[in-house]
Amino acid sequence: MTDHHKTNIMTLTRYVLEQQRDHPDATGDLTIAMNGVQVGCKFVETCVRKARLVNLVGLAGNTNVQGEDQKKLDVLSNEMFVNALMASGKFSFMVSEEVDDIVVVPEELRGKYCITFDPLDGSSNIDAGVNVGTIFGIWRLPSGANATVDEILVPGSEIVAGGYCMYGSSCNLVLTFGNNRVEGFTLDPALGEFILTHPNIRIPPRGKIYSVNEGNSLYWDDATKAYFDGIKFPSPESGRKPYSARYIGSMVADVHRTLLYGGVFAYPSDRKSRSGKLRILYESFPMAFITEQAGGKATTGIKRVLDLVPKHIHDRCPIFLGGADDIADVEAAFASNSNWLNGSQK
Repeated sequence: MTDHHKTNIMTLTRYVLEQQRDHPDATGDLTIAMNGVQVGCKFVETCVRKARLVNLVGLAGNTNVQGEDQKKLDVLSNEMFVNALMASGKFSFMVSEEVDDIVVVPEELRGKYCITFDPLDGSSNIDAGVNVGTIFGIWRLPSGANATVDEILVPGSEIVAGGYCMYGSSCNLVLTFGNNRVEGFTLDPALGEFILTHPNIRIPPRGKIYSVNEGNSLYWDDATKAYFDGIKFPSPESGRKPYSARYIGSMVADVHRTLLYGGVFAYPSDRKSRSGKLRILYESFPMAFITEQAGGKATTGIKRVLDLVPKHIHDRCPIFLGGADDIADVEAAFASNSNWLNGSQK
């Protein structure tokens, strides 16, 4: 007889439907919205796999709102996500890294949610075959389909779903709807479905790896230098070993490793970028939400990331995220050393 447990596959679609059944007041709108996200991720994964073969690598000849050169895949990925999400009929607004302004959905297709996303994070690495990914966050609009754009600029704590999809040796989608649950799914190309492979991801309180671009260390403030010096050169009395450095340069890949193995991912403020580099709405908020739901923490150094309130859709912030004990050490370093964020650094 066939082993029931080997054929009782938990797909992403089934998982979202079961989450809906656990909430009697659910309307199913978020379930349909997530289907649009799935379609976008599957399409981008296909394009990434054959990018070199069909000439999708290289520059598209444009720059985005950040002043960054757009890759051909950036443009294609953004268009695919906008179309898939708009077709779901569950979003009124979209905020994309690749679009200067808010994408306003036509009235006949509007729903009660807003989605923010980076369609292809780490795309500067695509030509080298390095892991890239999509990051997304979903918010419920208080006024539903009648919402105004002012309802988008809210604290990160109001996010209702966050996730990312990483395109590499396998295609992994990590998702949370809150309730201290983070689930990881892997795309089975034969089935065309995301299968649950990493249930209930929990980040270790303390890890052994740090992930940061140390090429910017010349411009760091004293607090950031003190923290990283502390984990690279621990005092003999602490009894700790030095942390290992691992930095890919793709936020999705670096955060994915941090979630699974623990440690710290950081993109701190520095003399060149005192407000940080990562965008709040579609990079920092979703990743901070995932990290907290997995038992970790995310901070700017002096403030919880999810307590920030952006003033513009493309605002940036510094971020440190990882295990709870590791981030407590970051906060202690900022409390006792001068830094750019509170103006004490000269």
